Amino acid sequence: MPLEKHKAIARTSLFIRTLPEKHVEPLLSRAVFRHYNRGETLFIQDEQTTGIHLMLEGWVKLYRVAPNGSEAVVSVFARGESFGEAIALRGGHYPVSAEAATDCELFILPTSVLVSMMHEDPDVAISILASTFSHLHSLVVELEQLKAHTGAQRVAEFLLTLCQCDSGGCAVLLPYDKVLIAGRLGMKPESLSRAFSRLKPLGITIRKNRAVIDDVNRLRSYAEVDPALAWAKPV
Repeated sequence: MPLEKHKAIARTSLFIRTLPEKHVEPLLSRAVFRHYNRGETLFIQDEQTTGIHLMLEGWVKLYRVAPNGSEAVVSVFARGESFGEAIALRGGHYPVSAEAATDCELFILPTSVLVSMMHEDPDVAISILASTFSHLHSLVVELEQLKAHTGAQRVAEFLLTLCQCDSGGCAVLLPYDKVLIAGRLGMKPESLSRAFSRLKPLGITIRKNRAVIDDVNRLRSYAEVDPALAWAKPV
């Protein structure tokens, strides 16, 4: 993928969008490009931070390993999303590990460059705070969905976050590992399969790692309906 296309994707991220425009091109020009194959490790827990990671293509999962050896998925990031803002600027160590859930490409925005920009313009620090707050808000929304939405509604919300169109039909790519999606949504894999089945009457078709959505607005309406009504079979 050409560098300019990489930069165009990066510009869609919340972190880059909130930066003062005069800093965007200088920062992206000094970003480090990385490609990872599925299953490769980006960094491991307690490793020294290197910078903010900005997704260009594919999926990355953040996880922690419990003392008993079980893995807990903390979050999953896809195209246009960033992670590691707060910990990178603190100059600490990663509290989680990161692995490429699919083949993926990303930019690493070096901490040293960001710190230099912050000294030059305090608005850069505000941008980083805004991005960090957005991650916190997303966690709050996820907790709300776990408590207030049905499994099928949570899957519908998840698919909507991947859509790059606001209406009409849309197709999105999913990780092959459905356990990963289930972990992100607080579900068991078998519950995820049942949720996908419940969404079929709404025009959702799953083919391997591809989800085809016939009508984005219809799916959005289902995701936002009262959960008591959502238990009924979609029509």
